[in-house]
Amino acid sequence: MRCSPVGLLGIFALGLLGASLAAHAQPAGKVWRIGYLRADSGGIPEAFRQGLRDLGYVEGQNLTIEYREADGKFDRLPDLAAALVRLPVDVLMTPGTPATLAAHAATRTIPIVFSGAIDPVGSGLIASWTHPGGNITGAAGAGMEYLGKGLELLKEVVPAATRVAVLFPPDSPLTGAALQHLQTAAQRLGIDLYRMEVRDPATELEHAFAALPRERVDALFGLVSTFTRHRTRIVELVAASRLPALYGGPSFAEAGGLMAYTVDFATLGRRAGLMVGKILGGAKAADIPAEYPTKFHLAINLKTAEALGVTIPPHLLVLADEVIQ
Repeated sequence: MRCSPVGLLGIFALGLLGASLAAHAQPAGKVWRIGYLRADSGGIPEAFRQGLRDLGYVEGQNLTIEYREADGKFDRLPDLAAALVRLPVDVLMTPGTPATLAAHAATRTIPIVFSGAIDPVGSGLIASWTHPGGNITGAAGAGMEYLGKGLELLKEVVPAATRVAVLFPPDSPLTGAALQHLQTAAQRLGIDLYRMEVRDPATELEHAFAALPRERVDALFGLVSTFTRHRTRIVELVAASRLPALYGGPSFAEAGGLMAYTVDFATLGRRAGLMVGKILGGAKAADIPAEYPTKFHLAINLKTAEALGVTIPPHLLVLADEVIQ
């Protein structure tokens, strides 16, 4: 699914990164160290590794990756970031805004490349898209407006829905802004939001879902990308509740969730890998233009739709990037 013309900036920047690959040859025997810090538990995407390989950087040959994850516990991020800085690493890679903010607080000298960070200019991570300045650049995530689009998609599938539960982590630095944007979209769509706060999914999910019957919700919207490790249990609880749901990551649809809508993280991961490779080749983060997302990913699970008795509008099936049978 295509984004606005602003995305042309990202396409131009990607072209610059992919040019003259031979210029990135490194001294024989040099082994670079990347620190990879993330707030959730999603691992290192293959697309990121592919971006590095495109510029000649291969794990086990001239590259090592020090991986750290917080498993959705945001208060762990500062210590994890500080530990990577102390190693030290040559570049820090940070998917998402919380990890990027933690890395930014930990160092102003080690280059940082983000992927999926929301509004990096507004949050003060970079000075501008074309001239980031400082020690940070990256491939940004969508602005908060995409949340409203996700709620619109859910309403198209469940047009009679008037009350939607929003599952979210209250301690994320993005939660406040995300809920504000969702509330604005909900008012436009005639939807009342019920807030499901889950700080620790390992211990709080069952209790949160037990409250849904008395709340009389018609569907669920999952702001749960930080709960990736618990996606199977979340999808099971949603299925037991007989609720149509839309999530913020394709892995939830693959695990049996009805729908997922998000920026195309595979594209962002590869772009971030190219940026890291560019920095290892001698470029400064301050001089590499940050990129705006150009593509979104809509996944629909038809097997789940059939189990719920939900009819997916034909035009959504045409728009979908992934249809799971």
